[in-house]
Amino acid sequence: MGATVEKDGGCQCGRVRYSARVDPAEAYLCHCRMCQRATGGFAASFVNTQQADITWRGEPDWYDSSPIAQRPFCSHCGTPLGFRFREGSTKMDLTVGSFDDPSPFRPKHHFGMESLVHESWLDTAALPRIRTDEYDVLVQKWKAAGAEPPQ
Repeated sequence: MGATVEKDGGCQCGRVRYSARVDPAEAYLCHCRMCQRATGGFAASFVNTQQADITWRGEPDWYDSSPIAQRPFCSHCGTPLGFRFREGSTKMDLTVGSFDDPSPFRPKHHFGMESLVHESWLDTAALPRIRTDEYDVLVQKWKAAGAEPPQ
């Protein structure tokens, strides 16, 4: 285990915000089909923490994703924010991508391996890397909208 730190996060539109005490070394990837569908990705990237260590500013909406679990999200922009069991646990997961600065998080394991059918998505180190500001079509769309591409 690493050091516990206070980190802020929230949804894309800013309606739901939170502060949480988390250990960046407690991050992991979940490949189960429910997490794939809930996030639209090949896996969900989570960090586990105590529910009591999360302060919500702007209450999230909660989706009963199964008979045993709920997922917080923003009903305005659709951002998935986490996962928790409906009963019997003091812990929950927050999505790594919803933190304002997700850079300190490092996955410690994979979970839900029965649904890992996307092995090619695990080792992408050899793929070309393109920055957003290097993709002229996208940059021009942002400029036409009177804004700069997100960093």
